[in-house]
Amino acid sequence: MFFRTGRWNLRRFVETGGMPSSHAASVAALSTEVAFHQGARSLLFGVTLYFSLVVMYDAAGLRRAAGRQAAVLNRLIDQHWEHPGQEAQKLMELLGHTPLEVAVGAIIGVGTSVLWHWTHA
Repeated sequence: MFFRTGRWNLRRFVETGGMPSSHAASVAALSTEVAFHQGARSLLFGVTLYFSLVVMYDAAGLRRAAGRQAAVLNRLIDQHWEHPGQEAQKLMELLGHTPLEVAVGAIIGVGTSVLWHWTHA
């Protein structure tokens, strides 16, 4: 993003799909901050950790599968769309993440949270 163009694309922080997973980074940072402030044995940490795992599983599992299905449907529409002068509406294909993209996002989230905690403690 920044390294290729020299400009920040703030939409990438909320878009779906791609490397790294911004959703995984966000929820991992949230869980890490709760662990720092409430303790890793707190109920709130347990809830945020569970929430984080559900979000990451959804990103790498369900949304990724939906993106693959969208790609297949788009190919079928391209092959069989027969309405001259009318363009078929494409489905969004980049919906989910690979497990690696989720893992890198989670590492970035935890690392950012740890860095924030150390510099503001």
